[in-house]
Amino acid sequence: MKLTPDAIAVAGTPRGDVSYAGLARSVDALAAAFQDRDPAPGSRVGICARNTTEHLLALLATYAAGKVWVPLNPRNPRAELDAMIAATQATILVAEGERTVAEMLAAFAGRAPVRVERDDEAPAIIKFSGGSTGAPKPVVQSIRCLNAQADGLRDFFAFGANDVNLIAAPLTHGASCFVLPMLEVGARHVLVPGPKPEAVFDAVEAHGVTTMYAPPTLLYNLIESPRAPHADLRSLRHVIYSAAPMPPERIRDCQRVLGPVIETAYGQVEAPQIISAMRADELLRDENLTSVGRPSPVATVGIMDASGALLPPNEVGEIVVRGPLLMTGYLDRPGDTARTIVDGWLHTGDLGTLDARGYLFIRGRLREVINTGGFKVYPAEVEDALARHPAVAESAVFGVEDARWGEAVSAAVVVRAGMSVDAGALAAFVKSELGAVKAPKRIWFVARLERNAAGKVSRRAARAAVTGLEPG
Repeated sequence: MKLTPDAIAVAGTPRGDVSYAGLARSVDALAAAFQDRDPAPGSRVGICARNTTEHLLALLATYAAGKVWVPLNPRNPRAELDAMIAATQATILVAEGERTVAEMLAAFAGRAPVRVERDDEAPAIIKFSGGSTGAPKPVVQSIRCLNAQADGLRDFFAFGANDVNLIAAPLTHGASCFVLPMLEVGARHVLVPGPKPEAVFDAVEAHGVTTMYAPPTLLYNLIESPRAPHADLRSLRHVIYSAAPMPPERIRDCQRVLGPVIETAYGQVEAPQIISAMRADELLRDENLTSVGRPSPVATVGIMDASGALLPPNEVGEIVVRGPLLMTGYLDRPGDTARTIVDGWLHTGDLGTLDARGYLFIRGRLREVINTGGFKVYPAEVEDALARHPAVAESAVFGVEDARWGEAVSAAVVVRAGMSVDAGALAAFVKSELGAVKAPKRIWFVARLERNAAGKVSRRAARAAVTGLEPG
């Protein structure tokens, strides 16, 4: 920032481009205003807004003021937001639609915050887990964790000053992870208020966007847009997806439409964004299509059995992680923290394997393993097989109580537009791919699958939606 004060930090705002020097002045003024409102170091700032320049400024000012950011998704129900605010004891709230940010910038123009010295283990973010099992828990990410995440993304994807990062996915979620690594290298950000395909394509063309983080749902909307075949996407180099797995055929669809630029990352709120990752050239290889990549420079990854022993390559067990990327723990929940981080290893609750090359494959959630006739079936493995059928757009696989099997492997399936397939043919296809035990015994055809706040398909919601309905 000091070396390139005139370089553009944020492009295309309603008031024009913002230089690094201008960004620094605004962040300083807002940070000073936050400290004036609450002088206590480490107090919490809740930000509930869409992707606006004010949102980005408030996020950076929170860090500059030595405070803790609490992201609040404005699409969440009011009762849920109130519970998050109460749990984190946020003393400052920044909400969309208010003039507070503009007023504070004007009132504190030219001011700078008091420098706050905080230990690396001090909290930087309190973010709520968006897992598919149980109620969301408040996760404390330290300054150490925040820095590790930024360094890991910057180094793994080799971001540089020529990158232009499009913030289209919500800043309250994964898109925020790319703010600091881009600013560290002197790159620029472009924000759009929401992930509408037209707005995304307009921004890519107008600003020469090179980099974009997107959950799979956003990518599906882009490639299915009538604008997609005509959009000029030659500037794109990194289109990084995470938050949910993408079926291999859908990855290939995205590569055909958006270019050979699709990349992936795997993380959790407890170890954000970059436990593992994969570059675009690696994802072009068929053997990597169902992988979430290689462990990142800031994470050591292992596969562990129920006794706590690390397993050799290609054995299925729980994915465990250690290193600077890990959370400090769950806020005010020492018991949950002790159960999740054991002997320095974060237990992710995800089942997976590491192959002999060191590539990580997710097989499902530990609590979602289907025990059918004494055999364990991993939902993700069956979903991967279903995705290889040309008529399947996506699926959710789960167990349903069954008098004969204990649990019957079952699936809710969304069929591709303009195509058709019956349940018997799909079951036979999976049987040919994985064997009879793993083939779905019941299949429901649905128009759409419910997703949680993080964009992941909820197997629990899919199972609940079809309960009581006759299978297809």
